[in-house]
Amino acid sequence: MAGKAGNTDANSVFKHETLTVNGIKTVVMTAGQGDPLVFFHGGGVFSGFDFALPWTERYKVYIPFHPGFGDSGDDPEIADMHDYVLHYLELFDQLKLERGLRLVGFSMGGWMAAEFAMEHRRRLHKLVLVAPAGLRVKEYPGTDLFRIPPEQVPAYLVHDLKVIERYLPKEPDADFLTARYREMTTIARFAWEHPYSQRLARWLHRINVPTLMVWGEQDRLVPHQQSASWAKLIAGAQVQTFKNAGHLVLDEKPEAVKAVADFLA
Repeated sequence: MAGKAGNTDANSVFKHETLTVNGIKTVVMTAGQGDPLVFFHGGGVFSGFDFALPWTERYKVYIPFHPGFGDSGDDPEIADMHDYVLHYLELFDQLKLERGLRLVGFSMGGWMAAEFAMEHRRRLHKLVLVAPAGLRVKEYPGTDLFRIPPEQVPAYLVHDLKVIERYLPKEPDADFLTARYREMTTIARFAWEHPYSQRLARWLHRINVPTLMVWGEQDRLVPHQQSASWAKLIAGAQVQTFKNAGHLVLDEKPEAVKAVADFLA
């Protein structure tokens, strides 16, 4: 993976497939058998996807790298989240994922998954949003990622730093730093001026598939109290929070990974 992201365990299980979507190189990691589960990652991929390995025991798991992340190519034309929705419509068509999708989105990927579900709910079987970004909640605002000093970012991601220490080089090399800069630049293209989406509050009611919200109670980037606002806008949405877990709740809490798998069954 670009910038030495990811980890050996996941890479030994997932195979990498390269497709071209509207002229953009798109790399998709796949593993497992069964009904399709698609995971939309968040705004960084340095910690890899080991947490997703248990899902491969029950589902055919697809983890695409968004344009501008990991091994996928850059798309400087992406200007808003809807561009990502269109990107994934084309990718899913190529993969013949037309119905019955179990879609899981984390952080930025949660925002992406919510927008996809609002517009293309008939393709989905169930939806899981893990600490999703994008919804403005005045009482519990999210942290401006662009204002966090780089050396403090890990403490904003996890409750227990030991969880991600092995992914953080003591002396970051040029590849690692370049990959992180690339990710932040990609996020800035659509979120620098518009870190929230007015579309979400207006159209989340369109989501009519079973939906689960998952959050770490010590999330310093997107406070878990935002879950009440999401659940109010998505009829019937369930909420599960996990103590002693930060933003990377799937990395910190195996029980959160199991909760996702059980809900999607």
